[in-house]
Amino acid sequence: MRVEKRKYWAWLRGFACLNLTLLLSFGAVLAPVGQAAASSNIKAAIIVDANTNQVLYSRSADVSIPPASLTKIMTLYVLFAYLRAGKLTYDTDLVVTPHAAAQAPTKLGLKPGSTIKVIDAIKGLVTKSANDAAATVAENLGGTETNFARMMTQTAHNLGMKNTTFKNASGLPAKGQLTTARDMAILSMHMMHDYPEYYGFFKTRYFTYHGRRYRNHNRLLFGYKGTDGIKTGYTRASGFNLTASVQRGDKHLLGVVLGGRTGARRDAAMRALLDKHWAMASTGKSKSSSLIASLFGSSSPPPPDRKPRPYALAAATPSPVMPLSSLEAPMEEGDTSSPGDTVQASLSPNRPTPRKSANRPRYAGTYHVQVGAYTSETDAQNRLGMVEQRAAKLLHGHLPFTATFTKGDTEWYRARFAGFSKNDAQATCAALKRMSLDCIAMSAE
Repeated sequence: MRVEKRKYWAWLRGFACLNLTLLLSFGAVLAPVGQAAASSNIKAAIIVDANTNQVLYSRSADVSIPPASLTKIMTLYVLFAYLRAGKLTYDTDLVVTPHAAAQAPTKLGLKPGSTIKVIDAIKGLVTKSANDAAATVAENLGGTETNFARMMTQTAHNLGMKNTTFKNASGLPAKGQLTTARDMAILSMHMMHDYPEYYGFFKTRYFTYHGRRYRNHNRLLFGYKGTDGIKTGYTRASGFNLTASVQRGDKHLLGVVLGGRTGARRDAAMRALLDKHWAMASTGKSKSSSLIASLFGSSSPPPPDRKPRPYALAAATPSPVMPLSSLEAPMEEGDTSSPGDTVQASLSPNRPTPRKSANRPRYAGTYHVQVGAYTSETDAQNRLGMVEQRAAKLLHGHLPFTATFTKGDTEWYRARFAGFSKNDAQATCAALKRMSLDCIAMSAE
């Protein structure tokens, strides 16, 4: 009996060891398959070395996809231009309209006729991705959300985002509102380099407003070492989107993932891609005089633009851009281990300090100064550039843009400067006329 028991236990131990060996071997095969599956559950992606502006990886990077709430990165980019120019302060009250209050969730629950301070709108966009706050920013700066979306699109094209069109400030579904992974990488890189004094907002983990505490939707901020921003997005049409900036020691990678099937799979794909390409990241800044390359996917820079850039953000124009070399690679799974990190100290998560500016009005206003209307968009742009050059001080901080309208069978382009109160618009137009520059002050449509 004892002999039989010993044989039984010996057999059981052998069976257990065999199963464990098979299990470990089978797991070793399954692990990379699972990582590959996480990476394949996305529509498009790009990984950029933020030190050298070099593309380390791209997959379907120029395929058009709805941006969802990644749109709000551009909303904030334009808002930061107004802050830097002194047209707004953190304490400026933005008026909430019925249109803004009626936006679909997610939102802060703003009420028509109430106000929200710029600082709270910024944090609401970054953490809660509040659609009502986005529309409020748009209407206060552009007069209407449609006009503000035109400004966003024209600014995008100035930055080299050739395949992006914005239709609203929130990213809620809208026909024709599209972007690409490459364009979102361009925008994210510009945000980091053009507005370092404000970029720290994207690291905000929690935001409290009217007694409610909101947690940032970007889960990488809470569990992926070195993450310092920047934004998530989701609609049914787009899937789950994410742009992420990660710094560890002297290395800095930027990733964009679009069209994830779920938030978890999107995050897993981002981690896998960043981990896989971390070894390829450089440890020093590019010696290029340009702050950022524009990821045009070309090995040579675009021809120099001899004409004024009429759509450049007034008093906040980024440094000239150069193209980014494109290094293609097949889709691969990555090791999900996380090296140690040292987050760059200059990108503070605390409230940034804006540059001081004299004559800082409390409210940008919803009036425009129109300086011409043309049947050619090029003529409208040239007019804006000429007026801006001749009246640079007078128009400091006011965003130039064109607004289209159709009369009969002809499309016209109005050349305008935005962000005035009624009195300021009339006074500015009077000053322009004294300089023999025709104009008209008008309320935004």
